[in-house]
Amino acid sequence: MSFDTSIMSQLNGTVSTPKSQTTGQGNINTDPTQLSDQFLTLLVAQMKNQDPLNPTENSEFTSQIAQINTVSGINDLNDTLNSITGQINTTQQLQASALVDKGVLVNGNQVAVGKDGETVTPFGVDLASDADNVRVTITDPGTGKVIDQYDLTESGPMQAGIQSFYWDGTNSAGEKVGQGNYTVSVEATSNGEEVSAAPLRYALVNGVARSEEGGAMLDLGPILGQASLSDIKQIL
Repeated sequence: MSFDTSIMSQLNGTVSTPKSQTTGQGNINTDPTQLSDQFLTLLVAQMKNQDPLNPTENSEFTSQIAQINTVSGINDLNDTLNSITGQINTTQQLQASALVDKGVLVNGNQVAVGKDGETVTPFGVDLASDADNVRVTITDPGTGKVIDQYDLTESGPMQAGIQSFYWDGTNSAGEKVGQGNYTVSVEATSNGEEVSAAPLRYALVNGVARSEEGGAMLDLGPILGQASLSDIKQIL
């Protein structure tokens, strides 16, 4: 699915270039081989200089050896976890790169109408539970005036979950509206009881950036900024 440049610039803004980030780390020696060598050096020195009348007990040697083994084990475990984390981050980045230039739904309440009045971005509805009445209201954010209102359940009840929809870009009189962004609100009920319903907005994935933790972040433009994969509600 693709939209003209003008409509995406008003919805997403111009494409932003992710900034590289660096982090500093202290020079802490956690190499298990070096730790073992240092331990053995200190252990030999201790044995050479121990009091012959009060030699170090075997239990003390055993305890010290156990400590260095514990440190080595922790370092090995950390290396394994870091390797697994790196593999997960790489997989996430590969998954995210497949979304570049694709449309997605994220949290938000706007639809955009293009210059021609024909191109209108889709929107979504996230229903907490089934509803037999779901009403959408389109308003002008500048004036607060209601532009259009219609029922999404004319053909039957709507199931819980996320669904995408299109507004035809006309007002209640059937006239084409002008170019711009419009606000979407959703109300839902089931047997007269209110059902939680949240609107979702369209966004175009411009690129993929790397987060501080090494994971993948999607560039949705300067207006929406960056989003994680978990922020994507639906891929269109």
